[in-house]
Amino acid sequence: MRRERGTAWLGRGAWYAALIALSAPFVFPFLWMASGSLKTPAEIFAFPPTLIPDRWNWQNFVEIFRYQPFARQYANSLYIAALVTLGTLCVSAPAGYAFARIKFRGNTVLFLLLLTTLMMPTEVTIIPNFFFMKFLGLINTHVPLIILPILGANGVVSTFLIRQFFLSFPQELEDAAMIDGLGRFGVFWHVALPLVKPALGAVSILTFLYSWNLFLEPLVFMNDLRLFTLPLALNNFADAYGVPVWHFQLAATTLSVLPVLAVYVLAQQRIVDSFVLSGMKG
Repeated sequence: MRRERGTAWLGRGAWYAALIALSAPFVFPFLWMASGSLKTPAEIFAFPPTLIPDRWNWQNFVEIFRYQPFARQYANSLYIAALVTLGTLCVSAPAGYAFARIKFRGNTVLFLLLLTTLMMPTEVTIIPNFFFMKFLGLINTHVPLIILPILGANGVVSTFLIRQFFLSFPQELEDAAMIDGLGRFGVFWHVALPLVKPALGAVSILTFLYSWNLFLEPLVFMNDLRLFTLPLALNNFADAYGVPVWHFQLAATTLSVLPVLAVYVLAQQRIVDSFVLSGMKG
């Protein structure tokens, strides 16, 4: 018994050692970024490099708010990501339910056409979208950053995930609710929607992260420094010659990844479960 238990502990230790070794290439860049955010420029590029700063330069985190309106840019990303998440849920949940439960002519064809939009890169549609937004007078506003993710590829993926969840639940639950007198909207709101809370949570998380990391769309649609989102703001920590001010850029990047890390740590299992369950039924 002791020998078997020792063998099990040895095998588990080997697995942990292998996982630590495999995770090192992914963890080390983050540690280097966090370390560099507390260094002076000379210390960042010193040789041999050190992971722990000689002196913890916390002033970097103060100076980034003086270098540009970083607090406002941070708030821009937060509220845009929140609105995109809410809007995506409001659009994709009814759409996913309709494709899963409401039988109408062309249902399958329309859904396949919707999925084909995922094959079109954002770079292909960004120019037509720019001219359309310019025609509407929405350039240099946050409106394109809110509308386009909701109605674009992010909305399509969200609709697909929620549809797959609806398909995984028995139709008899909704039939029983209709017998009790609920209409189609009542069934959707009171029966179907509560059943897909895991999918709604996963869509919320993925949408928030998608909006948080957008770079191309803000670059194309905005030129006002006060309207910048975090990806643009990080790129703007540079001197007059375009050379990155590394200690400021690393400090700002460290702050910008904190919400993303929190989302992944708190909700990684829900994200995994949503993709597993999304393939249960086609």
